[in-house]
Amino acid sequence: MAFRSIGAGGRAEDGGEDSRGGGAGAGKLSFYEAAPDEEISLEDFEEYALDRLRVLKEIEEARSRGKKMEEMDPLVSDLWRKHMGSDSSKKDVISHFILRLAYCRTEDLRRWFLGIESVLFRHRFRCEMPAAQQKLMDDCNLPYKAMTSAEIEAVKENLESVARSTNQVSNSKMYYKVPFEDVPELVSGRKVYLRRGEAFVPREQLSFLVVGQFRSRLSKALVLTNRKWISFIAGEEKDRLAPMVEALSTRYLGPDYTQPKSSNEIALQDLDQLAKASFPLCMRSLFFQLRDDHHLRHGGRQQLGLFLKLEDALAFWRAEFSRKVGVEKFDKEYAYNVRHNYGKEGKRTDYTPYSCVKLIMSTPGVGDHHGCPYRHFSEDKLRASLGGLGLNSRQVSSALEKTRSQHYQLACAEVFEAVHGCSSDGINHPNQYFEQSRALLQQPKVKQMCSFSFNDTVEFFSQEEPASGGENNNNDANEEKTTLMIS
Repeated sequence: MAFRSIGAGGRAEDGGEDSRGGGAGAGKLSFYEAAPDEEISLEDFEEYALDRLRVLKEIEEARSRGKKMEEMDPLVSDLWRKHMGSDSSKKDVISHFILRLAYCRTEDLRRWFLGIESVLFRHRFRCEMPAAQQKLMDDCNLPYKAMTSAEIEAVKENLESVARSTNQVSNSKMYYKVPFEDVPELVSGRKVYLRRGEAFVPREQLSFLVVGQFRSRLSKALVLTNRKWISFIAGEEKDRLAPMVEALSTRYLGPDYTQPKSSNEIALQDLDQLAKASFPLCMRSLFFQLRDDHHLRHGGRQQLGLFLKLEDALAFWRAEFSRKVGVEKFDKEYAYNVRHNYGKEGKRTDYTPYSCVKLIMSTPGVGDHHGCPYRHFSEDKLRASLGGLGLNSRQVSSALEKTRSQHYQLACAEVFEAVHGCSSDGINHPNQYFEQSRALLQQPKVKQMCSFSFNDTVEFFSQEEPASGGENNNNDANEEKTTLMIS
């Protein structure tokens, strides 16, 4: 794939490639198999990637709230129009390949990107007209052909018999001939009519077949992209493009906290940024332990759950725990406790978040992570945790000295001062720490202005192996060119 960056405000002419994912002239649906050959500024490079990432993140959040497929279709359409625009073929293809770079680098990143991109593709495919769906399948050489009216009429009784035997309710007037080996689950469940090695699949089930093909091809492409990232791009662009691409996978897309919020409630999409910036160590350590293990014992769930007054608390805990124990077990064994903490079950009492004294007096056992870090962490673990907050060696030593003297809350207050660069009147409650942190970080700051411009251009991506050549100079434009090869 090749992105040839141009000057600010410049735009490339649209091409006329097919829906395998070529250039700006590609169809609305794409398998992204042919890398684009487009000119794009570095400003658009980042903007395109972030806009697509917003779509993917909001899809993930909607799914974590348990939205059904039929509810997701209009939501995905609205998100696409909002962030990608109504005429977005060029932006669609380029943004996909940029994020493919960002998310190819580890198994976890590849798994997330593959899953969410497949969900996005499924809903976009479902919303297309049959002609557009067939065009995509033809362009991508998928062996799925729509049956003619005469062909359907000839086997109508057989199709109706299969539907009755499996209690399927289908009013489909369109069926597709599919190689039977592509639908093993439908065949084993006797949910399709078979004849001469072909399964006759109703249009409602076609999306699952096409998405399976999309997912398989994208999975292989991500592995190849990772190889080329390691062998070529990461080293060649370590001082310029690589940091930009690597930052995309951890990019915060929530509200700008330089402006105060009208509400003190914590939004689900804000959590990671807030945890890094404003959670006290007792809650920060619990939060990231949950992110790492996707599980906390009862004491940790109580401590963190009462601290987080989330509007979507159930969605948050389900999203984390289900990755380890599954949705069914979470709903059966953990969901009640979450609702109970928020006054939705039992006596319907909205329990109070734990204070510093309660945390200090708690007695976490082996394998627990709750309590007060200044009392319950080993000195080595506490030292490492404080270093992770950005404290220098002198500040760490001072905080450790207070913990040795059992002045745990004074140690916490000193850490607050070190992190925020201001004095504190003392910390008595984790929520007090959080609220004071937010108030300080939301204060208007004097901006330091500086001049920065991109004169560089980027020639990006290729399905081919990395070229041995070096720079590609354009004498008509006073720009530095860098050629990157990736798929």
